[in-house]
Formats: sequence, C-alpha cells, structure tokens
Amino acid sequence: MLQHIEQHPQANDIIQKYRNKKLGEQPYFHDNVMVRDSKVGSWTELGRSTFLVESTFDDYSYTAGEVQILYSDIGKFCSIASHVRINPPNHPMWRVTQSHVTYRRKQYGLGEDDAEIFEWRREHRVSIGHDVWLGHGAIVMPGVKIGIGAVVGSGAVVTKDVDPYSIVVGVAAKPVRKRFPDDTIEKLLEIAYWDWDRATFEERFDDLYNIETFIEKYG
Repeated sequence: MLQHIEQHPQANDIIQKYRNKKLGEQPYFHDNVMVRDSKVGSWTELGRSTFLVESTFDDYSYTAGEVQILYSDIGKFCSIASHVRINPPNHPMWRVTQSHVTYRRKQYGLGEDDAEIFEWRREHRVSIGHDVWLGHGAIVMPGVKIGIGAVVGSGAVVTKDVDPYSIVVGVAAKPVRKRFPDDTIEKLLEIAYWDWDRATFEERFDDLYNIETFIEKYG
C-alpha cells in the first residue's frame, strides 16, 4: 500500500544546508567529491559525487552532482547538470582484448600498468568554453571543443566541436539554432565579460539581465 509522507525527517536539514551555503574564494565541495591533480577556481561548486581528474574548473562554474570530468578544461560561468560525463575514457579496440586487463595490469597480478594508454587518453583533452550549459545526462566525447556560450541538450552525445552560442541536441548532437543573432554573438565575444575582475563584475552585475542594455553599454 502506498503511504503519503509529508516530509522525510532529514529533509529540513538537507534543504537548509543547500539554501544557506555561501560561495566564495574557496571552492564549495558537497559530499563524496573527488578531486585529483586538478585546479578549481573561486565561486565554484562541485555537487555531490562529482569526480574531477587532471582537469581545470574555472570561476563561477558548478556541477549539480553525479558528474565525471576527466582530462578537461572547463571555463568560467559554466552550468553542468547532474549525471554529465565529460571525456569518458576510450578503450584500446585494436588489441585482442579491449579489457582493463591489458593496461590496469597491477589489479590482475600481471605486472606494471600500461602508461601508454593513459597518456593516449590525456592527449585527447576536452575544452569547454565560458558560459556553457550542459544538460542532464549529456556526454562530451574525447577531444571535443565546445565554444563559449553554447548549450548542450539533455542526453546529448557530443562527438564534434560546437560553435560559440550554438544549441545542440541529440545523439550524435547536432546544432538546432543559436542563442543570439550573429552580430550579438560577435559583440559578446568582444566584450568578454568573463574576464572582468570581481569588482567590475559586481559594479555591472545588474546589466546582465538585459541583452540589449548590455550590448549598448559595453559593446
């Protein structure tokens, strides 16, 4: 029989924790976050169970949780939804077996690990520009570059580079439209607000709400 539950006993504590959090110069890590050999900027937030491996994660960006990022460079002001995977590892399909057994050899008692495979993976870094939104469950494949201001739809699999301010969806991801007209995009790229220092950003913050005002004042 289904039961109506008004609220789980721990719900208030969890809600208050999220509502009361304050971001700052130090990154904010939720539970079960793993960061290895990476650089993380200010005013950032890594949601629960985010893995960040040999990557950079720049100012004002966040993950919503259950995100894996390997060998990638993430720009500023990026919004990364839950269950996104950036740069999932490739396997050596040219070998007799593409299993871990030929390169994670220590685990199987077969000698030292195969450094060549890991270097091969590192060589195919992903680059995510500033102000990119990656929707729920999106996958960005090795070596892909996503331009500034782009949007990747939920569940999309990005196998090719994405132009600035383009919106892509599907498997494999294809462009459907741009966020703004080309002349507006050109001006936004010239203004490059993501490079403003904190004081300038605070001073001009209210102008972020209106694209026409923003372009007129700073374009």
